[in-house]
Amino acid sequence: MTSTRSPSRGRDAPIAWLLVSPALAGFAVFFAYPTLRGLYLSFTEFHVLTEPRWIGLGNFQELFGDATFWHSLLVTLYFVALSVVLGILVSLVTAVILHRLAVSATVRGLMILPFLISGVVTALVWSWMLDPQLGIVNVLITKLTGEPVLFFGSGGWAVPTLAGLNVWKTMGYNAVLIFAGLQTIPATVYEAGRIDGASELQMFRRLTVPLLRPILVMVVVLTVIGSFQIFDIVQVTTKGGPADASKVLQMYIYDKAFGQFDFGYAATMSLALFVLLAAVTFAQLRMARAGESDTN
Repeated sequence: MTSTRSPSRGRDAPIAWLLVSPALAGFAVFFAYPTLRGLYLSFTEFHVLTEPRWIGLGNFQELFGDATFWHSLLVTLYFVALSVVLGILVSLVTAVILHRLAVSATVRGLMILPFLISGVVTALVWSWMLDPQLGIVNVLITKLTGEPVLFFGSGGWAVPTLAGLNVWKTMGYNAVLIFAGLQTIPATVYEAGRIDGASELQMFRRLTVPLLRPILVMVVVLTVIGSFQIFDIVQVTTKGGPADASKVLQMYIYDKAFGQFDFGYAATMSLALFVLLAAVTFAQLRMARAGESDTN
């Protein structure tokens, strides 16, 4: 049986390519070319004013012996762990409360506002509020304890404070996503649990969390990827200090590229970060498939 091609489809093809050409051009200029260019530069020694010089795996060998890189990676992992654990817990509890109280759509919309605020504005506002001398938070702490807390000026407080800002910014968006997942759980599931004598805590652990696993996996992965890419909040508040205590990997990449103009080595670290995020995405797919049995 031979297939016949519609004449109208052939005439529409040029128009279709014309309509998608702006998107294809944007993809090629702003994504494909920078990606391929960065991949090439990661194998070169490139300092802007000179032509890139091919050095093969030289940057990667330097990377494995770079103590600052591994320190920045550990700081980033610490920041990501705090952001994910605190963020998911706060978002999950908030979503459950919203679901039980049947809060209006207006309130849920207002919860997303911090997510819509830029990271620079978030960092500026909270740096003023947490200022050790004039910040309203430290004014209250000083009245209670007699001493202010150096949220951004202490090595022990810097990363947890930055993680707290990240949680505050993303909590509303994540809570709304989880709330949407809660809406899909039939009420009969909870009625059956009450008939069996299950408490609220038992139903939360054995019914709500397993049925929300696909949504939680998505929220966790989005939070992890967003946390690994943190830069603006750190740049505005601590600039990686004190004494590199909050120098996340993105800060180190920025310093190498635009502070020391070593774009080749910065591209190598960016490639390493990309591989790490790709591994997280692969883990997401595995976890999502593992959770299908809970929702089928």
